[in-house]
Amino acid sequence: MTDVTFREIEEMDAIHGGLARRARAELGVTAWGMQVLTLPPDWDGYPEHNHAADAFDPNQEEVYVPLEGSATLVADGQSYDLLPGTMVRVGPEQSRRIVPGPDGLRVLALGGAPGTFDAGAWTEIGADPPGAGQ
Repeated sequence: MTDVTFREIEEMDAIHGGLARRARAELGVTAWGMQVLTLPPDWDGYPEHNHAADAFDPNQEEVYVPLEGSATLVADGQSYDLLPGTMVRVGPEQSRRIVPGPDGLRVLALGGAPGTFDAGAWTEIGADPPGAGQ
């Protein structure tokens, strides 16, 4: 039996009036957290938050992967442009806020607890790719 789960984003379980889609649960992912956020143009409702030990979703670093539109990630007074083709990682203790641009933003948010994933050696910067030297 094939072990593949396929879903269209628009058909995934929506929460917060469609602002978030439960991508992790829809795909059956158990190794990391994953949601798709669709934020309206110039929306100011995205909360400043972190994922520190006392947060509602504790001890997670997050990676944001913009799929459509644009936004600014604000962390400690520094701004980072979120555009398709970029990615940004934010540590668990870091307070952050996303401010969507004039076209809004659709972003894939990935989360996981540091130290729980066993990365393959080939994924490290400068390492030989799989099959090299064989």
